[in-house]
Amino acid sequence: MAEPTSVNWNLSSNREAHHTDRFDSPELILRRGQLFTILLDFRGSTGSGQNLTFIVSTGPNPSESARTKAVFPLSKGTSGGWSADLQGSQDNTLTVRISSPAYAPIGRYTLSLQSSFSSVRLGTFILLFNPWLQADSVFMSNAAEREEYVQEDAGIIYVGRTDRISMVGWNFGQFEQDILNICLSVLDRSLNFRRDPTTDMAHRNDPKYVGRVLSAMINSNDDNGLIAGNWSGSYTGGLDPRNWNGSVEILKAWKRSGFRPVRYGQCWVFAGTLNTVLRALGIPSRVITNFNSAHDTNRNLSVDVYYDPRGNPLDKGSDSVWNFHVWNEAWFTRTDLGPSYSGWQVLDATPQERSQGVFQCGPASVFGVREGDMDLDFDMPFIFAEVNADRTTWIYDNNTNSLRKNSSDVRTVGKYISTKAVGSNSRVDITEKYKYPEGSAQERQVFRKALGKLKPNLWFTATHARSLEEGDWEPTISGRFKVAGILEVGQEVNLALVLKNLTSDTKTVTVNMTTWTIVYNGTLVHEVWKDSVTISLDPKEETQHPVKISYAQYEKYLKADNMIRVTAVCKVPNEGEVVVERDVILDNPSLTLEVLDQVRVQKPVMVQMLFSNPLDEPVKNGVLMVEGSSLLRGNLRIDVPTLRPKEWSQVRFEILPTRSGTKQLLADFSCSKFPAIKAMLPIDVDE
Repeated sequence: MAEPTSVNWNLSSNREAHHTDRFDSPELILRRGQLFTILLDFRGSTGSGQNLTFIVSTGPNPSESARTKAVFPLSKGTSGGWSADLQGSQDNTLTVRISSPAYAPIGRYTLSLQSSFSSVRLGTFILLFNPWLQADSVFMSNAAEREEYVQEDAGIIYVGRTDRISMVGWNFGQFEQDILNICLSVLDRSLNFRRDPTTDMAHRNDPKYVGRVLSAMINSNDDNGLIAGNWSGSYTGGLDPRNWNGSVEILKAWKRSGFRPVRYGQCWVFAGTLNTVLRALGIPSRVITNFNSAHDTNRNLSVDVYYDPRGNPLDKGSDSVWNFHVWNEAWFTRTDLGPSYSGWQVLDATPQERSQGVFQCGPASVFGVREGDMDLDFDMPFIFAEVNADRTTWIYDNNTNSLRKNSSDVRTVGKYISTKAVGSNSRVDITEKYKYPEGSAQERQVFRKALGKLKPNLWFTATHARSLEEGDWEPTISGRFKVAGILEVGQEVNLALVLKNLTSDTKTVTVNMTTWTIVYNGTLVHEVWKDSVTISLDPKEETQHPVKISYAQYEKYLKADNMIRVTAVCKVPNEGEVVVERDVILDNPSLTLEVLDQVRVQKPVMVQMLFSNPLDEPVKNGVLMVEGSSLLRGNLRIDVPTLRPKEWSQVRFEILPTRSGTKQLLADFSCSKFPAIKAMLPIDVDE
């Protein structure tokens, strides 16, 4: 056999046909199940090339039985597996069309030519999942959804709490230089690959397997994966999770450090990064936020929250309700479960509970979650509880070592489940995909079914467990906190405790109040205020008691979450306690971004950042971090000079757009008084 003198990989036409032309990479990147064309130049006459045989292989120990290697001749037709087909020959050049099967493992492949004497390595290519192909298990038929969930490289993540939903931009950046290579390294550093690379490579044909491995690898628990989680409120030795603008810097930092975990992440950081890796590999994916998300550690579909009689929230027990929690959905078929369970699957990379001994979670069919199918793979009980658990409040008295059930709330968990809309930045509420309407007959039936499967011996009490049982007493007073002024960092926090007598008798109420700064998942940081009062209420009377917390009281202890939890334990003699609580979020001052000229591809343009110090004291150590795929190479870090009280800052920097369309510029400003102020700006780039 004559040896080929050169190979023309037809990079641009193959990549365009395979929808991989956006990757900033010199490599041939292909999608499985689809033809690609190469040109082979030979020295001597090539004839019809009938004695040419090709070999493709991937992984350290390729084998035909594991489908990580294929040997196939140049032939006329194409089969279901790997095949090569002669398109034409001219002079010394053969045009060959090669086809991969729709079930091929993804990854980096080597292509070689074999003769009876030797084999010649032609080069390498990367093979990805193919959402454009009906035969692929990740096939997505809707073109607008494919564009959003595979090709969109910037997005929005919803954060905050049920009464204050806000959004942060996130740079997925899956097409940025070297990101695809790093995403493949994530798979190559997994526990499964280290234990048994042959089996791991063979299973990479299955998005279900790849998704589960990634949910373990994005967090650093168990496997020295990508990101170290930290919810303590203290982030020395790393970056405050709120400072990240996207996944690109995290993935690059992981590689740069020799694959040591990047510090630090919280749920949206894990989810944003997992989204990047899924989209890079060709699995359609999106980021989901669940407000009032339950973390049920003992699989009883109830989350227990504790207070002492003085009004202090207690760190007792390991259950919690997070103000919000962020996970991912990935799109693929579930041949293991049946057609109705295909479509969106939950993957959660935040390390919360072990699954099969490792911090990983999913894939769990969203349809299966709604139906309460607890026994299906993977991690159904945990995800079902995140959106459905009851929230039970207990009063624990340290002096008497007594524990009393105070109330049970069946409606607060799993609210406003949100994701970014296709093709726009608006919020879509997908709660009905996860559960039937709260309080409906179907919802109660699913809850009973789920509890019955989890705790068969409790089945007969399931209805009872779901009723609003509150001990053996009806409260005679009600309470709520209302906001009585603006909520801004640097200002006094003004609230009022509104108490109402529900009876026709006079009531005397002892009220113990505390206020703590918290992290969004409920971690207590520091007590900042407390008060005790006795209030007399006439029959049916409603009264307000002011709660005022000065900036000086909370300033040192407020975290980037800007969250304060205020609690009142209200006691009428000889009756049970009424617990009133509310989390409030304080607004940061605004950060404004504006483009100072028309924006065109390959034309540098200035952007201006404006920020005003609202405080009566200087802000120091200001750092502005800016990034945006197709607008900047890498990220910009700009030191901002100290700002005097009430002083404006104006910072200008240059961007260089490399692609047309609407792109997203993201900024994070941190300083001595404000750990993370975010801004995002959509920019329309003309050709």
